[in-house]
Order: sequence, then structure tokens, then C-alpha cells
Amino acid sequence: MVRNLLYLMLSPLLLVQGLYVRKVTPRLPEAAGVRRGETGVGPPLRLLILGDSAAAGVGVESQQQALAGQLAQRLAGSFRLSWQLWAANGQTSSQCLQLLELKTPEPFDAVLVSLGVNDLTGGLPLNAWLRRQSLLAERLRGTFSARHVLFTPLPPMHHFPALPQPLRWVLGERANQFNRGLQALVDACPHCHLLAFELPMRAEFIASDGFHPGAEAYALWAGQAAAVIERLMADSRRSVESRP
Repeated sequence: MVRNLLYLMLSPLLLVQGLYVRKVTPRLPEAAGVRRGETGVGPPLRLLILGDSAAAGVGVESQQQALAGQLAQRLAGSFRLSWQLWAANGQTSSQCLQLLELKTPEPFDAVLVSLGVNDLTGGLPLNAWLRRQSLLAERLRGTFSARHVLFTPLPPMHHFPALPQPLRWVLGERANQFNRGLQALVDACPHCHLLAFELPMRAEFIASDGFHPGAEAYALWAGQAAAVIERLMADSRRSVESRP
């Protein structure tokens, strides 16, 4: 209650700061390069990377440096990987749901989701955001037969150098609320998972806009995701092999 009152008192300043940040922050392009491919040897793995500017590789020049390229490279050592990237700069959860409606249904073994920052900065309430994440998981599990849906937590926005105070603090507090809600949603959703990923806020991990990941951060993210996907696929194989 006290926190909501504080947010309300700060709202005129937060609005001015938000408009200023949008005006002065460089708008970096999405990473260039292919957005689908097949690579590697081993058991088959069908992977979808879905979401916003971070999923699209904003902050680095090529998809090889971005999440998709680095994740594909890591998984290719263990799987015959077929991967796709469906992501766009500025994409919200609502827009992502609309995108899925336009796609021809096809099955995926794992879907890695990166969404939330644009919803948060756009003022979407927590409960509305969680409903959309639940619907997203339901659609991926149903229409696209996704065996596992991996959500990425929102980044530590209270450390973003591009954000002035108190906007930085407020967005960081809301990001933490979103992540706590997302953890509760995942706990109640079969075959949904939340990555234990936190972006180190050192200069080498941040892109030139002070907002997006750099190549080092994408490498860390890809490594965390690859480890979880490998474990989930190994668990699935053991489950199948143990059946009478």
C-alpha cells in the first residue's frame, strides 16, 4: 500500500524521465543473420526462441553473437538441432500471442521465451501480464505441442545504467514483482520452467545503449538455457527407457 502510494506520488517525475530515456537512448538494430537452421549430431531437438528485442539479438551485430546463435552452437554438440527464432524489437506479450496465431502450427521440443520488459515499461499490470504468460504457455503447449516452455526472468532493471533515478528503482521493483509472479506461475504449470539467470551488470555485459545485453551476456544466457534443455531432454529419455 505504501509502495503504491509512493509510485503515485512519483508518477509525474517518472513520466518525464521515461519520455527523456526514450528520446536519448540509441535505438540499436536487431542482430543480422539467419533466423533458422539445422546443425549438430545426436538425438533430434526442435527448438524455438520466442520474444522481444533481447531474443532478437539487439545489442550485438550478428545472430552468431546473439542468444540464438550461441544457444544453437552449444546444443549442436549434443543434438541434431532444428531451430527457429521468432522475435522482434519492442514486442510485447500481446503481440507475441498475435504472432503465434499467424504461424502454421508445428511441434517443438523446447521453447525459450524472452518477454516482459516492454510490458512492464508500457505500464501493463502484473495480473494482466501473468494471464498473458499463462495463455502463452497454454498455446505453446497445445497448438505447438511444446514439450517444455522455458521462461527467462526479467533483467535487474534497478542496475540499468541507461535509467535515471528514481525511474531505475521503480522499474527494478516492478521487475522483481513480475519475476516473483512468474515463478509462482511456473510452479503451477506442468512442463514450464524459469531459468535461474541473472545478468551481471558489468560494462562488458551491457550493450552500448546501456539497456540491452552484450555478447558476453548472451553467452551466459545461452549457457544457462543449454544446460537446462540438455537436462530436460536427458530426463525425458530416461523416462521413456524406464517404461516397461
